[in-house]
Amino acid sequence: MIATSILQTLPGRLAQAVEPTENNPVLNISIFLAFVAVTLIVVIRAGRNNKTAADYYTGGRSFTGPQNGFAIAGDYLSAASFLGIVGAIAVSGYDGFLYSIGFLVAWLVALLLVAELMRNTGKYTMADVLSFRLRQGPVRVAAATTTLAVCFFYLLAQMAGAGGLVSLLLGINDKVGQSVVVTVVGGLMIMYVLIGGMKGTTWVQIIKAFLLIIGAFAMTVWVLAINGFNFSALLDTAVAASSSGAAVLVPGLKYGTNPLDFVSLAVALVLGTAGLPHVLMRFYTVPSAKEARRSVVWAIWLIGAFYLFTLVLGFGAMALVGADVILAAPGGVNSAAPLLSLALGGPLLLGFISAIAFATILAVVAGITITAATSFAHDIYMSVIKKGKGDPDAEVKVARRTVVVIGVLSIAGGIGVQGQNIAFLVALAFAVAASANLPTILYSLFWRGFTTRGAVWSMYGGLGVTVGLIIFSPVFSGTETSMFGAGVNFAWFPLSNPGIISIPVGFFLGWLGSVTSTRKEDPLLAAEMSVRSMTGFGAEKASEH
Repeated sequence: MIATSILQTLPGRLAQAVEPTENNPVLNISIFLAFVAVTLIVVIRAGRNNKTAADYYTGGRSFTGPQNGFAIAGDYLSAASFLGIVGAIAVSGYDGFLYSIGFLVAWLVALLLVAELMRNTGKYTMADVLSFRLRQGPVRVAAATTTLAVCFFYLLAQMAGAGGLVSLLLGINDKVGQSVVVTVVGGLMIMYVLIGGMKGTTWVQIIKAFLLIIGAFAMTVWVLAINGFNFSALLDTAVAASSSGAAVLVPGLKYGTNPLDFVSLAVALVLGTAGLPHVLMRFYTVPSAKEARRSVVWAIWLIGAFYLFTLVLGFGAMALVGADVILAAPGGVNSAAPLLSLALGGPLLLGFISAIAFATILAVVAGITITAATSFAHDIYMSVIKKGKGDPDAEVKVARRTVVVIGVLSIAGGIGVQGQNIAFLVALAFAVAASANLPTILYSLFWRGFTTRGAVWSMYGGLGVTVGLIIFSPVFSGTETSMFGAGVNFAWFPLSNPGIISIPVGFFLGWLGSVTSTRKEDPLLAAEMSVRSMTGFGAEKASEH
């Protein structure tokens, strides 16, 4: 009876979904402002304890495994996961769900290969690990460069999601209004990081992960209830509502014309997670390697459950809202989850789910921003410019100034990529991480013959090849969905994601640079790093060399 009554009310709610002006902007803004107020109080209270660089960068290593697991989930379940993947499934069906498979499987690589070893070897950043037994200057500069590149791509995705989401809430269809929204998001992000540091950011991520998973679970149960808790019935309804018919349930709707593009995307997603700087930095916020392992296990369970929810939500949006309505809404494909919430529960549920999605964006951009600022302040200012002899207080001041610069740049970039699928933009960030960061991390941890030249060649080469192929791919020009549209065409690389080429190039350049290097590294430092990474002995003094 409950399912029947819900079904009877759906046409009216779908009419609301088709007409965004039926929303209640006052209610939406009220819920959003309430979240901002609560999280700002949390950030301000947490920020009071930021007395040292370790407090600002890693939250004083005071978080437990479960807490850090929620924070990792909060960091990882970005706007791409909630908005982008639900939208991709709603529009492309089976092929859209392949995004979440790649995101989830990637955590096994992070757990088995890098989590514990990075925590044992590093101090604040990825560059601490890479430069442990190599020459500090060139390696830290290269690592900071690749870190900033990955963070920039990721920030573009989150900003694009913020613009589309809040524009949908307020019924804003023009570019100027969306640009104002992106600017407000960037300003809030800067405020969060300046005040709270890593501790404040982590608590925001924990709160956001809890709300996101609860909200997605509630919507999943609601969608299944409408279909008698029969997933097959949901798929039948989605097929009936889709103009593509049964093609949404089998591979090929999106990648059928170029299967190699999917292979390239999958490789980038699976290998990229273990090279994401803002995820790697999470391992330093726990007091021990054991807690680092526990946090990754917690994160896998939370993230796995969430991606199962996105499967139901994506097909639910396809069935109850429709791909045409989703693509025509402000924010395009990224509006699927908010429109589904409007179809289910009206403006109140839309306001709640959108506030959660906004919290998702705010928490993730804060985590990315503090990672990028830490990399510049710790790896370039403190370790290269000041040769490790600078004042820690001055280092934190540089980090805070860097936050402002990164915030301004991300606002400008976010305005420029409005309308792009944010799941796809994140996939590009994963390609850079997998091509420029992961080869160097694995070589540093497991190959004693690795040299400074190999590290520099691998990072700069992987980054250069990835960005170069992206520029000359259909992402930038030649198609209706390109950044420059179909009217401009300078694309000669056929794949949308360059991972299948750029990742092997990164590994090859790391090997080639090492075997051709005339200057070998200190074998004692290599032995010490091996012992430290495997046992954790002396981990608290990591990166002093």
